[in-house]
Amino acid sequence: SLCNAFQWIQYGSINNVFVQFYGVSAFAIDWLSLSYMLTYIPLLFPVAWLLDKRGLRLIALVGSAFNAVGAWVKLGSLKPHLFPVTVLGQVICSLAQVFILGMPSRIASVWFGSHEVSTACSIAVFGNQLGIAVGFLVPPVLVPNVEDVEKLAYHISIMFFMTAGVATALFILVVIVFKEKPPHPPSRAQALIQSRPTEEYSYMQSILRLLCNANFLLLMITYGLSTGCFYALSTLLNRMVIHHYPGEEVNAGRIGLTIILSGMVGALISGIWLDRTKTYKQTTLVVYIMSLVAMIVYTFTLSLGHLWVVFVAAGMLGFFMTGYLPLGFEFAAELTYPESEGTSSGLLNVSAQIFGIAFTIGQGQIMDCFGTKAGNLFLCSFLFLGTVMTAFIKADLRRQQANLDNEQTVIRSGERPEGPRSSSAPTSSSAQ
Repeated sequence: SLCNAFQWIQYGSINNVFVQFYGVSAFAIDWLSLSYMLTYIPLLFPVAWLLDKRGLRLIALVGSAFNAVGAWVKLGSLKPHLFPVTVLGQVICSLAQVFILGMPSRIASVWFGSHEVSTACSIAVFGNQLGIAVGFLVPPVLVPNVEDVEKLAYHISIMFFMTAGVATALFILVVIVFKEKPPHPPSRAQALIQSRPTEEYSYMQSILRLLCNANFLLLMITYGLSTGCFYALSTLLNRMVIHHYPGEEVNAGRIGLTIILSGMVGALISGIWLDRTKTYKQTTLVVYIMSLVAMIVYTFTLSLGHLWVVFVAAGMLGFFMTGYLPLGFEFAAELTYPESEGTSSGLLNVSAQIFGIAFTIGQGQIMDCFGTKAGNLFLCSFLFLGTVMTAFIKADLRRQQANLDNEQTVIRSGERPEGPRSSSAPTSSSAQ
C-alpha cells in the first residue's frame, strides 16, 4: 500500500518538473493522479466480489503484482516523447490500488479481536498515508528542477528504478509470507461470519442492503466529500505552493509530508480512542468539524508569505483530515455488520474517487481563473456540507452489539468470552 500510494503522488509532488520534461500541460500531469481515481470506480465491484469469494491472499498477490509491473513499465518512459508509456505504467499501478485499498478493514476484522480492531485498521491505513508522505518528500530530492533534459532523465530513472526494486521485493514477500486468515477467529463477530453457510451469502444482495442503509449512505457521501478534498489538496499542493513561493519545490514536498505525518498521528490516536470508547459518531463529527476549521485556516494563511505558517496550518489540516480516513472505515464496518468490510470500505472509496475527480478538476480550474484562495474556499464549502450531514448519522453500532450479545451468551453458559476456547466458531445455538 505504501509503495502504491507513493506511485500515485510521485508525479503530482513535482508537477512542474514533469511538465517541463514531457512538454505537456499541468492538467495532463494531474491526470496521472486522477487515473487512480478513475480506474477505481468501475473495478471496485468485481474486485470486492473477488475479495469475498477468494479471500485476502489472492487480492494481496494480484495487487502487489500489478504494482510491480506498473513500476517497471514506467522505466520505459525516460524520453520526453514517451509520455504515453508513463501513462500506461500509471494506469497499471492504478489497477493495483483497486485491490489494495479495500484490504485494511478486512485484515483488521479477520486477524484482530474486538478490542484492537480499530487500532489495527488505523495502522493498516498508515501504509497508504506513509506512501503519500514519502511521495511528497522523496521526488523533489531525487529529481531536482534542472534545465538539461538528459540530466533530468537520469534523475527520474533513479526514482523509477528504486520504486520498481521495492515493488518487486514486496511482491516476493507477499508470495512467501501473506496468509489468508488465522487458525481461529479472533472475535465472536468474526466467528459468526465464518460460520455462516456460503449459500446464505449473496454479493449483490449485500450491496443492495448497504445502499438501503440510510446511515451508511450518509457516511458514504460525507466520507467522499472529506477524502475527495484531501485527494484534490494532495494533487494540487505543488501548484499552490509554487504559485506563492516560487522555487520552493522541496518545501512544497515537505509541506505535503507534514500533512501526512500529522495525519498518521491523528489516525493512530483515533483508532486507540475508538477501541477504548466506542464513540464512533461523536469522534467522527468532532474530527470533521476540526477538518473544516483547519481547511479555513490553511486557506487564509497560504498567501501570507511565511512558509512556517503554512507548515503549521498544513500540520493541523493533516491531523484531522487524514486522521478521518480510518474513522470512516471503522464506522462503516459498525453500521453495516455483518456485511463484508471489503464491500463497505469499497463503496466508501468509490465515493471518495468520484468526489476526488470532481474536486481536483474543479479546484484546478478555479485556481487557474480566480486564484488559490478561491480554489480552497471551494473545498471549504463542501467540508461544511459534509459536517452538517455527519450530524444526521445515527450511531447504530451493529458489530459492537454482536460482540456484546455473544459475550453475554458465553458468560451465561459458563464459558470464557475471550481466550483459546472462545476462538473457535460458535455452534448454531450460541450464534442465535
